[in-house]
Amino acid sequence: MLQSLPNSVLQMSVIFLSIVIEALPFVLLGCLISGALQVFLTPERVTKILPKNKLASIAMGCGLGVFFPSCECGIVPIVNQFVKKDVPVYTAFAFMLTAPIVNPIVIFSTFIAFGNSAKFAFLRVLGSLLVAMVVGVWLAYFSKREILKTQLITASEDTHQGHHHGHAHDTGSEKRKWSHQIRHLLQHSIDEFFDTGRYLIIGGLIAAAMQTYLPTGMMLTLGSTKFLAVLVMLVLALTMSLCSEADAFIGSSLLSLFGAGPVVGFLVFGPMVDIKNLLMMKRYFTGRFIATMVGLIAVVVSIYAWVV
Repeated sequence: MLQSLPNSVLQMSVIFLSIVIEALPFVLLGCLISGALQVFLTPERVTKILPKNKLASIAMGCGLGVFFPSCECGIVPIVNQFVKKDVPVYTAFAFMLTAPIVNPIVIFSTFIAFGNSAKFAFLRVLGSLLVAMVVGVWLAYFSKREILKTQLITASEDTHQGHHHGHAHDTGSEKRKWSHQIRHLLQHSIDEFFDTGRYLIIGGLIAAAMQTYLPTGMMLTLGSTKFLAVLVMLVLALTMSLCSEADAFIGSSLLSLFGAGPVVGFLVFGPMVDIKNLLMMKRYFTGRFIATMVGLIAVVVSIYAWVV
């Protein structure tokens, strides 16, 4: 039966399965972390941990990925939970943009992919920190719009009210039992996983279709100038939707065709913006905010790749 299908459909199916199989463990991990944040992270704890200075708080968000490594496939539920727990948006999104790049696993894989050269690993980390700082400053000082969707804001408020009513009936400062916390963590994680997973499936299908039917050969011929090469590599990063642990090996294979700058742009832009990520973000954040942030990221990455 499968033999009667066109080769392009079979190729798309294989790409789709590889994307989903590669991404699912990271989405599950992200949902488990999101559940833990839901149960154990309180706004009071956030206030104690984070610096009051906005720039210092953005810088702290940039560095969290070193200690809490996460692939971009599972980062969106974590960031959503951060925002709902009153972590400043400029800190949460600085973490989202850098965590898939500055974590030790990705740095090491980039180092290996480029023949044990630290140059591209360094340029990749530096570019991610630059983009995260620019986006963080924009969110801290210039963006005044609400970023969470209205229904999610309402649900978050109801949850906070439910917690307050629950504490009113507690005897003094008695904490919830450990077993109840674990059950609540798993319940939230499962709900988050199935809610986010559907966007991963849709994003994986779109990415597989674009990889199969987009005329990649024509795109490769467009890289005749550095400016066009950078744009082509950003489009490839978006459409290929690779995990940050693996994209360095693809980037290194394109080095001779496009040069160092465009490849660095590919390595920085891909973990920040890809199809499956955008659809998962659409679940939580407003479309206008996503479009503005993606545009800002694309501009900063393009300038950085041009200068490198």
